[in-house]
Amino acid sequence: MSSSVRRRRLLQGAGLAAVASLAPWARAASTAPVSLLNVSYDVSREFYKAYNAAFAAHWLKTTGQVLDLRQSHGGSSKQARSVIDGLEADVITMNQDSDIDILAERGGLVPADWASRLPDHSAPTASVSVILVRKGNPKNIRSWTDLGRPGISVIIPNPKTSGNGRYSYLAAWGAALQGGAGEPAARALVERIFANVPVLDGGGRGATTTFAQRKMGDALATFESEVPLIRSEFGDDFDVVYPGWTVLAENPVSVVDKVVDRRGTRAVAEAYLKWLWSDEGQTIAARHHLRPRSAKVLKAFAKDFPPVSTFTVAEVFGGWKKAQKTHFDDGGVYDQIVLKQGRR
Repeated sequence: MSSSVRRRRLLQGAGLAAVASLAPWARAASTAPVSLLNVSYDVSREFYKAYNAAFAAHWLKTTGQVLDLRQSHGGSSKQARSVIDGLEADVITMNQDSDIDILAERGGLVPADWASRLPDHSAPTASVSVILVRKGNPKNIRSWTDLGRPGISVIIPNPKTSGNGRYSYLAAWGAALQGGAGEPAARALVERIFANVPVLDGGGRGATTTFAQRKMGDALATFESEVPLIRSEFGDDFDVVYPGWTVLAENPVSVVDKVVDRRGTRAVAEAYLKWLWSDEGQTIAARHHLRPRSAKVLKAFAKDFPPVSTFTVAEVFGGWKKAQKTHFDDGGVYDQIVLKQGRR
């Protein structure tokens, strides 16, 4: 063997030994990034953009592994159907249980008990449904009942496709019940409100555009978390109304088991969701106007989250499965209301 060949083999051997001696995190960092897709609801994009950057930095520091975290946003029910139809979501982050339950019911993408796998019924954050009005509140709107007054134009996204729309519907219905009204009076209020809705957008973002940019409507039913984003994008021409009673909108999350097991991303996907409960994850949520579950973080941001009387879907409607079947499934109460009003 010539001296040049021996020298080349010695150098190659040294290089292999150097690679073998690298710590596991260093070897991982040299590989291609691991990708995760988070399929989420319409108005969560800014929060997850910030969260993804922070989690990717945390994961790189902790493991040396580079992540490519991608987002998909739209009306929550449309997003859930896209996952059922084959959109490869590693995790799904929604604003109501029913849009994750459907993944269990149609295709077994998640187990039926998915909500028991993480704290707080697998909901790391929450918001409340509020009413956004024009500056100075010229129509003197103070409650859900006021949205049903004659001459009031209300922007609410379609409850058939939007979690925001469903929460707004249930907020009005539940507030009537909490105020002492019976079921017939609650239904009559919701009928009056939706008779005042001139256009049904597919998701919360579309409804915001209709109200803030197209300047349609006297009021917009939306999440508390969306109000500062609307002001930052469209200016401070709005006031927020906290009704006497409103619904607590909990934001559940889950890995999509069939996808993560097929792609080999379960460990990263589970860590991605668990970190939502970390102090840093909860703080990012609070900074993006989502109510944190952490009492410590909530106390630190108390000025941003005024106290409000709330009820949950479970408390008033028996849970999302029952609410979905009664109110929003085909032929349910909402369909009966819009059919009566001549809508499609």
